[in-house]
Amino acid sequence: MTKSSRSLLGRFLFQDKGILPTNRLLITYMLFSGLLMVGTLIGLSWPLIFILNGLFIAGSLFDLFLSPSKKEVDVIRSIPDQMERGLEYVVKLKIKNTSSRSVSYRIIDGTPESFQTSFPLEGKLSSESTMAITYDVVTPVRGDYRLSKLYLRYRSSIGLWEKQKTVESKDDVKVIPDLTETKRVLESAQRFLLYEGMKIKKQQSGAGEFSKIRSYVLGDDPRKINWRQTAKLREVMTNEYEPEHGKYITILIDCGRMMGAELTKGNRLEKSIEAALTVTAAALQNGDYVSVLAFSKNVVEYIPPAKGMGHLQTILHRIYNLEVDAAESNYASVLHYVQTVQKKRSLLLLFSDIHTFLHEDSALYYLQRLRKQHLFLTIGIEDELVMERIKADPVDTRQAMMKSMAQKQMLVKKKEKAKWEKQGLLMVEAREETLAATAVSYYIDMMNRGLL
Repeated sequence: MTKSSRSLLGRFLFQDKGILPTNRLLITYMLFSGLLMVGTLIGLSWPLIFILNGLFIAGSLFDLFLSPSKKEVDVIRSIPDQMERGLEYVVKLKIKNTSSRSVSYRIIDGTPESFQTSFPLEGKLSSESTMAITYDVVTPVRGDYRLSKLYLRYRSSIGLWEKQKTVESKDDVKVIPDLTETKRVLESAQRFLLYEGMKIKKQQSGAGEFSKIRSYVLGDDPRKINWRQTAKLREVMTNEYEPEHGKYITILIDCGRMMGAELTKGNRLEKSIEAALTVTAAALQNGDYVSVLAFSKNVVEYIPPAKGMGHLQTILHRIYNLEVDAAESNYASVLHYVQTVQKKRSLLLLFSDIHTFLHEDSALYYLQRLRKQHLFLTIGIEDELVMERIKADPVDTRQAMMKSMAQKQMLVKKKEKAKWEKQGLLMVEAREETLAATAVSYYIDMMNRGLL
């Protein structure tokens, strides 16, 4: 394809600059040509037909004179430089017309293919005026993106010809994980877990240091009710005690092949990253040190331990663009790496696929050594399809066979989990929508029980 043909194709595909005939012009010309064909039947001469065609084309070109020049119409984009995955954001476009003629416009923004939008945007703009329009965008895929072009088409009130303009407007957008649950934990970990149908497991009475007085909620120890404040405020109030802070939490995120399994919203890696950030926020808020290690066949990213809420931003900007690796995860290698970088006793929180991890016998040796110094917890997402097969009624032979195979797979998994848990290696599976709540609940429970 030659350069000129590519330019012409791009012009018709709303991707280039130039002048195009509108549907109104094409329909009008077809009707005019039909009248001329009828005229030939009644004796209209061919020279006259050519003259009339020339006059029609010349008249249509007068429409271009009524359209503003490309320098007189411009558009500017305003888009957030950071957006969370799966959430809806508003992008603003500012259209400016400095000419003395009104125009009808159509706009397509040069967003990446993964952005979910609705184009083109259409409207009318008066002479010597500026208009602001908006459109909604949802970004389902994390990563870095650059928006560089806006495609604008406009025409005069007659609307026979349409001018097309490509506007250079460069904006860098960073799509990060969905932080909805992280924000809720930062607001109140207790309310977050209660909303998810769970509660923070309290430490033994008298353990920890006094933190604050708050409203009594279901699950609190009645022995900690502050009767003086209750009488004063006429509302049941309770004392809250905090466990010792300054513990070390090491979060391991599996980026191997099995983490690419699709879920209702996103995949396993997406949910694991969001849950890991939620646990990170809870731990940093409690004054603990948090380090993060992402891996597949090799270590992909390692963030050394630090404390303070500022460390949450450091972790976020280091892991927001993690991707699923096509290779199998090398658990033995990463656990050996953990031994070399984490010398202090810590809680090792692994987000991975339980089924795959259970059959990794080579990792058991390293885990037995790590267990002597660290506390280990693996959290995965349960297979909803297997659970559905187990709960399904065996209405026919095929359904009975699938139910039997699902039950067998579950029994094998329980047997393997029991073998690992005898070594003191706790494993938990949760539904995708409760993964973050489950992880935070187990973290708080371990801290309150003083297991570290």
